[in-house]
Amino acid sequence: SLISAYFPSGSSGPERQEAKYRFLAAFHPHLMALKGEREFILCGDVNIAHQQADLKNWRSNQKNSGFLPEERAWMTTLLTDGGLVDVYRRLQPDTTDTCYTWWSNRGQAYANNVGWRLDYHLATPALAALALTEHIYKDVKFSDHAPITIEYDLTL
Repeated sequence: SLISAYFPSGSSGPERQEAKYRFLAAFHPHLMALKGEREFILCGDVNIAHQQADLKNWRSNQKNSGFLPEERAWMTTLLTDGGLVDVYRRLQPDTTDTCYTWWSNRGQAYANNVGWRLDYHLATPALAALALTEHIYKDVKFSDHAPITIEYDLTL
């Protein structure tokens, strides 16, 4: 199965952050139940930069939505106890400045590559093992996000 999802952002205030936490709390058991039934790839804007390498200014963003400890812990749980795989990180374990998929529209964030990796392919291990290549498309700027694609050795 292929899941395309846009996770809530909590950046507009505490009420939206609480809505994001409620979504994460409800979505995790859904993903775990689905994992028990079938293989899947979850693609989309997760609105969480999981690790320090996933955003340019991690020190100054530790108290900002998208890099809060609770959000990062949710991702860690999903990728450890939950058994899902961050496919981009499997293919590119050490990349930093080239991994970003989102830049603020403020200032010169895009021009200066002050970005965040918010867009993911998260997969069950069997499908993640079929990942061959990754690409973050930055040749043309469509929006504040850049598309991430993964090529899988998979016949549909």
